[in-house]
Amino acid sequence: MTDHPKPPRPQRPARPRKTPPHLPPKIPDDRSPILLVTVCTQNRRPLLARPEVHDLLRTVWRQADAWRVGRYVVMPDHIHLFCAPSAFAGAPVARWVQFWKSQATSQWPHPELLPIWQKSFWDTQLRHAESYAAKWAYVRLNPVRAGLCDATEQWPFQGEFSVLPWHD
Repeated sequence: MTDHPKPPRPQRPARPRKTPPHLPPKIPDDRSPILLVTVCTQNRRPLLARPEVHDLLRTVWRQADAWRVGRYVVMPDHIHLFCAPSAFAGAPVARWVQFWKSQATSQWPHPELLPIWQKSFWDTQLRHAESYAAKWAYVRLNPVRAGLCDATEQWPFQGEFSVLPWHD
């Protein structure tokens, strides 16, 4: 009787991740990391692109000072923002996002529309200055691609809250 090796076990295809892992950002040299964060409304409902919501978000970002918000675009059903910790190796980004989402919810001008947010969010750490510029150009074009305006300058729900300098 000869020993036959067992055939390799078929590997199951990887299941798509339902929520992102939110890994701690890698601290490059002696500078703060910059992250691109995307937060969506529950069921992608178009609740956000309104003057009173834009004002509310700016208020809660000011209160949620563990991280600084840089450039941002508020779309009807999601927000893209660049952020960096206020202190070197500050609070986890997940805790910060949870805080400002809860603050926005508690002050929401339209309580009949609650709940507002998806439970999680997406984040990616920027690696170099070109990535920052390219991602901002892409994010800033979202309202144009969605047919909400003809030029990026026309979209009223965007801005730069704090300057997040990039140092290569």
